[in-house]
Amino acid sequence: MQASSLTDAAPPIPSLEERKQEYRNAMARLGAAVNIVTTDGPGGLAGFAATAVCSVTDSPPTLLVCLNRTSSAYPAVNANRVLCVNTLERSHEDLSRLFGGKTPVHERFEGANWSLLETGAPALDDALISFDCRVKTISDGGTHDILICEVVAIRENDGGQALIYFDRGYHAI
Repeated sequence: MQASSLTDAAPPIPSLEERKQEYRNAMARLGAAVNIVTTDGPGGLAGFAATAVCSVTDSPPTLLVCLNRTSSAYPAVNANRVLCVNTLERSHEDLSRLFGGKTPVHERFEGANWSLLETGAPALDDALISFDCRVKTISDGGTHDILICEVVAIRENDGGQALIYFDRGYHAI
């Protein structure tokens, strides 16, 4: 094995746009549960599809949710400081598309049955799991806010397969 010499050409440094695209392509290969995050309160009713959700701790039960600052749901979530993370079942693919697109808010919620748990944020009746939360802290995450949310109520439904987003497509497991 020969050691590299200092005269070997260094690989070209990718542009910011190339690095951004490389990162997006890599993240597309990181499978994630599909969730609909909802809110209601003084800031109004809103909801969005999200895969950037994860557990932080069980003491107290806490989730992390990332929210794009340009999202139509951003003002309502920021004002209400409550949300419900509804983990979707394989039959919810169309509902995910509604909440992930530019569909008006009232049409998004007409696509399913909802009820309330503790915070007043809509919980999807047939979600695999609904985590009803109060937003405790918000941190800067570049284009997104990172919401640290204390879970105050949980509703689980038996059965069903989880809807996963992987390689830019929906899958069930």
